[in-house]
Amino acid sequence: MMAEALGWLGVPLGIIAGTLRGSAPFLFVSLGECLTEKSGKINLGLEGTLLMGAMSAYGISYLTGSPWLGVLSAGVAGLLFGFIHGFLSQQPRVNDVAVGIAMIIFGSGLAFFLGKPFIQPSAPQLPTLDLGAWSQSPPVQAALQISPLFLIGVAIAPVMQWFFRSTRWGLLIRAVGDSPDAARAMGVSIYKVRLLSIMAGSFLSGIGGASLSLYYPGSWSERISSGQGLMAVALVIFAKWRPMQCLYASLLFGGAQAIGPALQSVGIDSYYYLFNASPYILTLLIMIITCSPKRTLTGVPGALGRTNESRL
Repeated sequence: MMAEALGWLGVPLGIIAGTLRGSAPFLFVSLGECLTEKSGKINLGLEGTLLMGAMSAYGISYLTGSPWLGVLSAGVAGLLFGFIHGFLSQQPRVNDVAVGIAMIIFGSGLAFFLGKPFIQPSAPQLPTLDLGAWSQSPPVQAALQISPLFLIGVAIAPVMQWFFRSTRWGLLIRAVGDSPDAARAMGVSIYKVRLLSIMAGSFLSGIGGASLSLYYPGSWSERISSGQGLMAVALVIFAKWRPMQCLYASLLFGGAQAIGPALQSVGIDSYYYLFNASPYILTLLIMIITCSPKRTLTGVPGALGRTNESRL
C-alpha cells in the first residue's frame, strides 16, 4: 500500500518498513543462538521454539487481554524448551543435531495442537511506537511504526557483546565453548553453564516468536515462522558469533524478506516468488561459503559440534 501510494519512491520506503518489522524475529533468535553456541552447543530446535513462543504469546494475549503477558509466556515457553534441549543434548554420546531435529518436530507439533483454537480469534496486539509522527504522509507514518520488541532487541545486542567481553559469566561461557577441558580444570561445571546458556538463548527465541504473532504479521497460523528459526543458525555463522554482527545480519535478512512485497505493491508480480525466496537464497549462499574446505571460520567456538563424553 505504501509503495502504491507513493509510486516507485515507495519501494525503498516499503523495504525500510519491512526491515524494521521483519527483522525482530531474526534478531531475537540469532542472539539466543549466539549465546547458546558461545557455550559450545548448537540448537537446531529453535524453529520449534519460535513456533511455540508465537502460539503461547497469541493464546495468552487472547485469553488475558494483555499482549505483554503474552510476550512473557513466550519467553517462559522458550525457557522450558531450552531446559529440555539442554538436558537431552548433554547426555553422554548424544548428538546436538539429532536433539535439535527432535525438538523441531516436538515443538511444532505441540504448537499446532495447542494453537488450533487460536487460529480464528483476534488477540490484542503489542502497541507501536510512532516514530513517523513528524511527517504528514500516512505511508511514512505507517512505515515508521516500530515494535517495542525491536528496540529491546537492538538494545540487547550491545549489552550481550559487553557481557561476553567484560563480565565473569561471559568469560566463563566463552571458556566453556572454546576449551571445556581447561574450564573443567578450573572447577567450572560445564553442564550447568551450557544448560543455563541454552535456556537463556531459548528464552530470547521464544520472545522472537511473540514478535511474529503479536506484531508482524500479527496473527497465529501454522506457517507463521517460515523457517526463520533455522535461518537464524546460518545467520549466526554469517555474523561470526558476534552479537552486534547478529543485529546487522538480522536487518539484512529482514530487508531481503521485504523486497517481494514492496515490488508487488507497484505491480511487479513476475518474480514475486523469487524475491520472496531471498532470505532462503541468502541462507543457502552463507552455508555454501562457510562450508568451503578452503575457508576457516573466524570466531567459531572450539567445542562446537563435539559429542558429549561426560556430564561433569
